[in-house]
Amino acid sequence: MKKLVIIGNWKMNKNLHETQEFLSDFEKEYLNNKRKINKKIEFGIAAPFTNLFLLKDKIFKSVAQNFSNFDSGAYTGEVSASMLKDLGVSMVVLGHSERRQYFNETNEVVNKKTLQAIKENITPIVCVGETLEEYEAGQTKDVIAKQLKESLAGVEDFSKVIIAYEPVWAIGTGKTATAEIAQDICSFIRENTSKKVVIQYGGSVSPSNIEELMSQKDINGALVGGASLKADSFIKLLTLNK
Repeated sequence: MKKLVIIGNWKMNKNLHETQEFLSDFEKEYLNNKRKINKKIEFGIAAPFTNLFLLKDKIFKSVAQNFSNFDSGAYTGEVSASMLKDLGVSMVVLGHSERRQYFNETNEVVNKKTLQAIKENITPIVCVGETLEEYEAGQTKDVIAKQLKESLAGVEDFSKVIIAYEPVWAIGTGKTATAEIAQDICSFIRENTSKKVVIQYGGSVSPSNIEELMSQKDINGALVGGASLKADSFIKLLTLNK
């Protein structure tokens, strides 16, 4: 089996108490299902900043949902890489379509944050994906190519980067790109970056479709939203629904 990287993206969900409940439930589910989880599956949780300290030294990787491209200084409301590293964070999600749409993050901003992550030895999970309008207009590959070129400018070693293909029209909608569509775009991403890069698929990933998606040649993992919020569902993702 190839190596897979499965990350649960909680987005702006779960307070402190809810996170503690999840961790308690997850520990039980993990112990009951540990033998079903292949050792080549690497997994983590991208939690809100307020909960990251609870994830330190757990059996899964602690992942941030964003961070600043500045080292430190007068940047009110921002969180730096060094702050996250103190909490045990080893990965960060960058350029998610919700950040791009609601907080005006451009490819240039994503690029600055990506290079900052690499500099700080935090693995960036760089998200790319097209809108429904772009998909229906047949512009998917043009959009993806532009996002890759501009968001990853200056990246020299793609083994230090994860790219997540998340078609915007499939995020939280219940619509999922077919395994064939996902594979085609992930193959395109690999052709335009590197054979070394880990490529995830994201967009309404669930226990019912995880196995088929992960079996595709150029898909090396998943970035999962809603299905990662409950411990039993997240475990089913890690066991590939076995």
